[in-house]
Amino acid sequence: MKKWTRWEDWVAVGVGLVAAVSAFLMPQMGASMPWMLIVGILLIAAGVANLAMPGMVAMEYVQLALGAVLFLAPWFGGYAAMDSAAAWVCWIGGAVAVIVAALAVRPAMQLHDRTIPH
Repeated sequence: MKKWTRWEDWVAVGVGLVAAVSAFLMPQMGASMPWMLIVGILLIAAGVANLAMPGMVAMEYVQLALGAVLFLAPWFGGYAAMDSAAAWVCWIGGAVAVIVAALAVRPAMQLHDRTIPH
């Protein structure tokens, strides 16, 4: 697997970018801005790390966890009950990030196993 070619990681970077940019573009409810901005930036960083160094299984799990945190952020930040656009961005983006990270775990494990001599 080559660097910078995994579509799953590009999707995660895109989700993080959408979440971070949406924090500034959408009306803020509760603590939506810090949750979306921080988790979005961390998701971008995890995606870039996975793109630059494929085969790091731990980072795939970090990316999966960040997707789950983004999905849960409306409840953590107190803006889920408001049925805001920010909440929907988090729910949809978080679900997409979890799905693509789950799809990327097995290929990362296989690459990791091939690169370590036994």
